[in-house]
This record gives sequence, C-alpha cells and structure tokens, in this order.
Amino acid sequence: MNPSTTAIVFVEFQNDFTTDGGSLHEAVAGVMESTGMLDKAVQAAEASREAGVTIIHSPIAFQPGYYEITSHPYGILAGVVGSTSFVKGTWGVEIVDSMKPQEGDIVLEGKRGLDAFASTNIDFILRSKGIQTIVLAGFLTNCCVESTMRSAYERGYEVITLTDAVAATSQEEHDNAIKFDYPMFSKPMTVAEYVGALSGEAVGDSSRGY
Repeated sequence: MNPSTTAIVFVEFQNDFTTDGGSLHEAVAGVMESTGMLDKAVQAAEASREAGVTIIHSPIAFQPGYYEITSHPYGILAGVVGSTSFVKGTWGVEIVDSMKPQEGDIVLEGKRGLDAFASTNIDFILRSKGIQTIVLAGFLTNCCVESTMRSAYERGYEVITLTDAVAATSQEEHDNAIKFDYPMFSKPMTVAEYVGALSGEAVGDSSRGY
C-alpha cells in the first residue's frame, strides 16, 4: 500500500452516533461495542497520519428544519429528521473528541445524504491529490459507508473497507453487509490488517470480510 496515493475517509464520527446522549447512539451502541469500533478507528487514524495517508472526515449536517431535503422524507432520512439528528450548531453534529480533525486533515462540506460522492467535492479532492486507494470507516455499515464504497468502486478507485471500524443499527444488518456486499465492491480488512499493510507487513486473506 502506498500512503501517498491513499486516503482514509471517516464517515459521520459525530456525537449523535458515537456518544452517550447522542440521538442515534443507542441504536448503534451494541454493534460499536461488539467490535470496539471507535477505538479501532482511532488506531486507524493514528497509523494513517504517521504513514502520511490523507485523512478525510465526512460529516453530515442540516440546517434546523431540514430545508435542504424533501419535506416528506422516507427511509433513513425520515429517521434522521424524526430523531432531530445532525442539526448544525448542536453538540450532536460535532465530530467526537477522540476523532477530532487535526492540522492537515480535510473536512468535507455539503454532505446531505448517504453517498459522500453525491453532494460533496470528495471526487475532486481525491483526484487532485492523485489518490488511487480509498479506505472507509464509520456509520452506518450498510448505509453511508456502503453507499460511498459502491460509488468509489464505480469511479475506479481501489476501495478498502475496515470491517471492525464500522457500525450499524443491528448486528444482523452489520454482519450481512460485511459478508455479502463488502466483498463485491471493496477489499474488506480489519484495522490490524490495514495497519500492517501500511507498514509493509503481509496481509492475510481478507475475502472473508472479518
């Protein structure tokens, strides 16, 4: 793995998901605990910075009233509106302290839906920096991470998903996405395997997705 042509994208590591008291934390807490995903993400971030990988944060945020999206949301966005999540100016929209952007990190602006490619300039950033490999971690395993994974794959990037640094609203959804979907559109790795690849160590067969 070449750190100079690699970017790691941390999707929605925001208090509403990550932290006690967050509007959606209870829904994802079980899966987060099952893998220790927040600590694993911190490990991935630290190793990436040390190696010289480009660090990108992809938060989602809405104006109070959610005027940026349809007035009749359905699916996952209905859940976001119904729980009053990710509202600009609130504690819940802030990136969790342990994953706060550092000097040199890139914070995407404009994410209003699932796929980070759909409503941000991430593709421009990646191509302008000569990025060829995208590493993904965050929320939700089977939603924003998966949507971004599919788009990156379609655009010709090499895509790596960190299977123990993602979380969903149920263990079943999380496990099914990793088992059936991730291997179709990415190279699934654990954080330990990713860190090993950064340091030039041999990476075992990750096709199992765990």
